[in-house]
Amino acid sequence: MDGIYLDHSATTPVRSEVVEAMLPLYGTSFGNPSSIHYYGQQAKAALDKSRDIVAESIGGEPSEITFTGSGTEADNLAIVGAILASPPSRRHIITTAVEHDAVRKTVAYLSELGCRVTVLPVDIDGIVTAQEVEDAIREDTLLISVMHGNNEVGTIEPIGAISKVGHRHGVLIHTDAVQTFGQLSVDVNELDVDLLTLSAHKIYGPKGVGALYVRRGTPILPEILGGGQERGRRSGTENVAGIVGFAAAVSLMLPERAQMAARMTDMRDRFIARVIESIPASFLNGPTGERRLPNNINFSFENIEGEALLLNLDIAGIYASSGSACSSGSIEPSHVLIAMGIETSKNRGAIRLTLGRETTEAQLDSAFNVLKETTTRLRSMSAHSFR
Repeated sequence: MDGIYLDHSATTPVRSEVVEAMLPLYGTSFGNPSSIHYYGQQAKAALDKSRDIVAESIGGEPSEITFTGSGTEADNLAIVGAILASPPSRRHIITTAVEHDAVRKTVAYLSELGCRVTVLPVDIDGIVTAQEVEDAIREDTLLISVMHGNNEVGTIEPIGAISKVGHRHGVLIHTDAVQTFGQLSVDVNELDVDLLTLSAHKIYGPKGVGALYVRRGTPILPEILGGGQERGRRSGTENVAGIVGFAAAVSLMLPERAQMAARMTDMRDRFIARVIESIPASFLNGPTGERRLPNNINFSFENIEGEALLLNLDIAGIYASSGSACSSGSIEPSHVLIAMGIETSKNRGAIRLTLGRETTEAQLDSAFNVLKETTTRLRSMSAHSFR
């Protein structure tokens, strides 16, 4: 691959071993797992084995895993499915202002349909406390949805503590663990959650495959109706090849995860220190140390537009992303940084670099040199334009 790819929180390259595991499901083992004949049972065996692998990796049971088309769909199913299974008198949802849009927009949609919603603020590091969650719980609270690790600034939320207070009041707990699964130990029993979201393409698996963990006994109704696949929770013929690829990625990731996370943490901290030391008016967004995802670096550069910075990095072969989203030709400030109280001048100059299993120190050295030169040049051009 040409250039230096530093956007692993957006997606990861599919590992060659994963592709190899998937290929037979497009060829000799192409059957529909709902069919009772030989080809169908071949596919069903592959599906069942994959479900076992994914369940075991998070401390769950195979019957508690529902495969979906994405992490977004899994988030939607967790929240909407729980609401559909609840009485109208218990339709209050607690969430935070820094959730991924898959949660944020789902909750907003349910609010328009009459559900009651409390969106909790966060501190300057993007953290919500268990006490703040508990203070928001009401008699009609059904569900708390707080992400495990933030996709923009890498904040790791105290899910275990939140689960403890939620369950004390009989409230269901959902967490989106899409960003954490490939970097941290994710155990549904240690986190004590009822619903948990995963995605294959964040761990070097294929796109178009996600999973929702649903703890045994958790009431949930389907959003997609049809043939009753996935124990009636998600109808539609399963993407068996993708699911097999998901399981293969899990099997490859687990023995490497701890060592890879430690290596990325070291590289992350070295890069952050160099930026703070060498690039004036640079501001780290999010927490430091163990409260931050091992691979996440998010900086704001005052008086620089993030879009201009990213375009220049792209030309130089450094592929990163921004906390901003393009909408109708305009740059919208990141809702995460807004919630953290980051002022507009810094918000618009934010970029995110996220490391991967193949990222090297030499690549980060090159990326740093390009970043330093680019910020200096853009500021020089900006100053000149105002003379």
